Amino acid sequence: MSMARFLTLEGIEGAGKSTVGKFVLGWLARQRIPGRLTREPGGTPLAERVRQLVLERGSEPLSPVAETLLMFAARDLHLKNLIRPALERGEWVICDRFTDATRAYQGSGRGVDAGLIETLAGAVQGKLEPDCTLLLDLPPSVGLARARSREAGPADRFEAETLAFFERVRSGYLELARRAPRRFRVIDASAALAAVEARVEAILEDLV
Repeated sequence: MSMARFLTLEGIEGAGKSTVGKFVLGWLARQRIPGRLTREPGGTPLAERVRQLVLERGSEPLSPVAETLLMFAARDLHLKNLIRPALERGEWVICDRFTDATRAYQGSGRGVDAGLIETLAGAVQGKLEPDCTLLLDLPPSVGLARARSREAGPADRFEAETLAFFERVRSGYLELARRAPRRFRVIDASAALAAVEARVEAILEDLV
């Protein structure tokens, strides 16, 4: 029986998902557990091209519904060409954002109908859900300050959003965690890195 796990990382900009993802991959390697770190939107060459469409600040407006459809188009490619094959090989998949991000960003943040999002989720991922979701939670003002301090170029469409937008996104994430307490693990991402890693390690040990 495969011991593969599907682990997702969620949170607003500046929450430290990339750092935690690398920590998880390193921890798995030390346990001799095969792991794959990926991200959404993106993860495969074609899905990364869709990512560019979603993030770029072009002259043509992108409606919230169009944005949602692009997210699921990229997700479908990602699932079929990377995530499902890796899980079938017995690898752990650590994904930086997944469908909960669409629920929080496009649903709570943009106001896209939740019914539409769930219909698309059912069509694209079927019954596949993460085994565990690490929600790295922190005040949006802190996360945005972190994200904007490390920007090497112009902000993308999401990084340029208002504080009020990210407050809605954070509230959406916390409501998702409240509704699915067995899957979500909420982590204080404003804490020191060592404390965050200790909490993540304890969760991983429980999953193993």
